[in-house]
Amino acid sequence: MIDVVGVRFKRNGKIYYFDPNSTGADKGDDVIVETIRGLEYGSVVITKSIEEEEIQSELKQVIRIADIEDESKNIDNRNRAKEALIICEQQCQRHNLDMKLINAEYTFDNSKLLFYFTAEGRIDFRELVKDLAAIFKTRIELRQIGVRDEAKTVGALGCCGLACCCSTFLSEFSPVSIKMAKDQGLSLNPTKISGVCGRLMCCLKYEQDGYEEILRKMPNVGEIVETDIGRGTVVATYTIQKLVKIVFTKDEESEYQLYSLEDIKRTRKFNRSFKNEKSELKEEEVDAEELEELEKE
Repeated sequence: MIDVVGVRFKRNGKIYYFDPNSTGADKGDDVIVETIRGLEYGSVVITKSIEEEEIQSELKQVIRIADIEDESKNIDNRNRAKEALIICEQQCQRHNLDMKLINAEYTFDNSKLLFYFTAEGRIDFRELVKDLAAIFKTRIELRQIGVRDEAKTVGALGCCGLACCCSTFLSEFSPVSIKMAKDQGLSLNPTKISGVCGRLMCCLKYEQDGYEEILRKMPNVGEIVETDIGRGTVVATYTIQKLVKIVFTKDEESEYQLYSLEDIKRTRKFNRSFKNEKSELKEEEVDAEELEELEKE
């Protein structure tokens, strides 16, 4: 077993694992670590022991536990990065580049200055990089990010009234699909199932496993099922409540009853003469291209 520490470089960023290197780094400590970008300032959020087989690449090391001077330098780097962002915006306007700057950050050792931006397409920023390198006297890197990463960085309030999940506790994005909205019986109106980033809401993923588990047992509308009073046809399903609405037809008279999912037996047969009541309802018009756009990363 090997002891490792999980370090975050941003409040809600991804966790990276490092070799504590006999520094005694523990949860809650601020540390200086070696990364592929150079020295970085981060916070230990987890400590654990793992098997050697679980290590997929060579572990970088914790250099030291951060002291007051390191903390002061980290704050200074953040302030300098804010100033650099303003200068970069001015240079973007001078070069007539159609890009939206989101954030800037220095590596702890000031060996690199990174700018994050969004844009509709590819941007030729070679001349911009040359000018920025001449101004800041360090290596410059520009990274184009997506709209979900923009929302994560900037932060906002979701339709629930709380701060966006991505900007508070989600360290990584999970794939979200239109199928999830369909499984959960949500309206396919893009304005109702998309977040502030314009993509499908991350929270659609939270309950999906539960919906899928129930839907595997749930009969389809139009399916014939057996109950304690005989066979009937499913006319509606209520996934969360695990209820099924069944119609019993006798002597041209119809009777509707609600049954728990556990109190019915599926036959896997369908009533061909059954007419889905929902088909008579006017559904909201949905733009297929707009829905497809929501699923893009």
